[in-house]
Amino acid sequence: MISKIKSFFNFKTKQSLVLVLLVLIGTKINAQDNRSFQIFQFPANKIPTIDGNSDDWKIVPKNYAVGMDQLWDDSGKQPKADPKNLDVSVKVGWVKGLNRLYFLYEAYDNYWDFSQPGLHNDTFELIVDADQSGGPFIDRFHPNPSLTNTMDAYFSYHGVHAQNYHIFTPAVDKDWTMVWGSQPWIKNLPYANASYHYDFKPGQAGKLTLEFWITPFDYAGNDPSRAIESILKENRNIGLCWAIIDYDDVNKTENNGFWNLSKEHKMYGNASYSLPFKLMPLEKQFKKEIEAKWDFKVVNMTKREVAFIDESEGEISTWNWDFGDGTTSTQQNPTHQYKEAGKYVVILKILGPKGTSQLSKVWDVAVK
Repeated sequence: MISKIKSFFNFKTKQSLVLVLLVLIGTKINAQDNRSFQIFQFPANKIPTIDGNSDDWKIVPKNYAVGMDQLWDDSGKQPKADPKNLDVSVKVGWVKGLNRLYFLYEAYDNYWDFSQPGLHNDTFELIVDADQSGGPFIDRFHPNPSLTNTMDAYFSYHGVHAQNYHIFTPAVDKDWTMVWGSQPWIKNLPYANASYHYDFKPGQAGKLTLEFWITPFDYAGNDPSRAIESILKENRNIGLCWAIIDYDDVNKTENNGFWNLSKEHKMYGNASYSLPFKLMPLEKQFKKEIEAKWDFKVVNMTKREVAFIDESEGEISTWNWDFGDGTTSTQQNPTHQYKEAGKYVVILKILGPKGTSQLSKVWDVAVK
């Protein structure tokens, strides 16, 4: 009887330990997921020029900046951030209609280490998983053990559904970034561009400004003709993460800190540890109080049937469509059937408490 009681308590103790472990693991995972960030939408007439000058970014509110207060040194070498040692700010932007992510990286370092030709270089390591597919994406993390650390996995898997940019800060006598995967073409125009501004030499202190943009991909293999760009849409989240690798002595092989935005060190090869960044709408000061916008889709070319889609912004009371063939509609999203083939000038007029707006498109709508 006594042995049965002992067995029962041992079983309950093990259950409790398992429960505690699960709670701790869950706490770590939840800690990874409880933060989110924003990506600033640049107006189409204020797209940043990639010249290493941060003036274009003055319109970005301060709340978009991600600083050292969001990073932690998961190497354990630096117990807390010290702005006299390293101070970093990152802003991310986008432009509606372009599948590009713009970055402003500003950093002060008390010792800039960039004199060697290899990976021993102060680095901004960026992870992009724009469709939030998640999961491991480098060859050493391949779920099939027979493919782990193989060239087959490198070419077919590494960096394909998420990308890792190992950006040198600064890059001297080397390309601006190493793309960790078999798709180095993504770091060049027309897929990316970068520019620096700094006035220090190796081993000196100073401030660096790095401006760049990249194109995220849902699929990016060795062959660019098969690549699929990520489609960036307003109010959607994408997966991003980064780390700052800080070297402070050219004679030391190890870094002086791995400042990670993620709570998980292996974020560099597992997109599940990225963080949600929201593609924000235009800030209020860049919006018109009322603006007519519209698009269309040919529903049936044989019947010359066209669906018109209102995309106007602002508070709207009435819509007035002129289809260019002598007919009109006051519906918000009308469908119209043209009697004759032709190219038409279509006009949308809207009215609201803040005024009126009109948009015409010349010969966009054509039916045969």
